This record gives sequence, structure tokens and C-alpha cells, in this order.
Amino acid sequence: MRETVYIGFGSNVGDRLDFCDRAVTLLSLLPHSQVTGISLLYETEPVLDHAQPGNGWFLNGVVQLETDLTPRSLLTVLREIERSLGRDEDNRSGPRTIDLDILFYGSRLINEADLVVPHPRLHDRRFVLMPLNELDPLLIHPSLQQTATQLLATAKDQSEVRLLFPQPSTRYGSRPSCSPRPDL
Repeated sequence: MRETVYIGFGSNVGDRLDFCDRAVTLLSLLPHSQVTGISLLYETEPVLDHAQPGNGWFLNGVVQLETDLTPRSLLTVLREIERSLGRDEDNRSGPRTIDLDILFYGSRLINEADLVVPHPRLHDRRFVLMPLNELDPLLIHPSLQQTATQLLATAKDQSEVRLLFPQPSTRYGSRPSCSPRPDL
């Protein structure tokens, strides 16, 4: 059965725009899946809590995906995409070429050792809530019973999040993308 899934993505190392674009492109190629929305890009101050992501600002966004993949299969694919784009597996909390997180998987609640959905910190992360709110402001968090808009209004995170301006153009015709077309 198809589920609507929201995947957060971010990069703060190297050519951040290229890493985001490649991650979104790879997500659009997933079997039994279709990208149905891509947020604008946001430039975000690193949040220093349990992680040590370095001082480099992130580019962040959210992808909306319709998929038949199971949550476990999707997590496996996301980890493989991260590895293929140079993510340092030995230092997951450090600076990253790409970070892919399952934010929501339909209205499912999953609490396993290496997979927690909804993402356990998304309700306090403006860098996740702003692009999520853009895609679906009425999306309801299944355990908190608040919309994306309500979560954004009450988020404790005070780090700076600003819309990337100007937004990159699309590379792939009518399919939304994160970076300019090569012929521009």
C-alpha cells in the first residue's frame, strides 16, 4: 500500500547545492516510489546539541514521496545514498556531505533501535519545520496531534533559518530540482 513519506535532507560540506541535488535526484529514481513534492532550499545555522556538525551552515529541504517501500527498506536505501555521496559513517554526528532522515512515514509510529518515526527531534527543528510547513502546513504529527504550522509556531529551536535566495533553477525540465540546469 502506498504511503506518503517526508524525508528531510541537508548538507554542510563541499558543494552543498550539488549534494542536495544529487540526493533529490536519487530519491526520484527509487523503485515503487514517486517524488510528489520538493521544498525550497533553506540555509540554516548548525544546531549544536547531541551532534557536532561543525561550523558550516547547512542547505536543508524536505522531499515528499509516495512509496510502496517498507520503512526498513527505505532506511536502507537512504543510508546507501548517504554512503554513495560520501557521508562519513564513522562520524555520523559530524559535518556531512548529505544527511537523509525519514521525518514521517504516513501516520505510522515506529520506535526501533535505529529507526524512530516520526523523527524524534523534528518538532523542535525550525530547519525541518519550515520546509515541511511549505509542503503541507496541515500535516498532523501522529503522536503530538499538532499540524506542521502549529509545531513551527512553538518550536524551541532559535537557530537562524533563511530561505536561500535566489533559489536555483531546475535542471530536469518540469521536475523540481535543487540546482541550475547545466545549459544556464
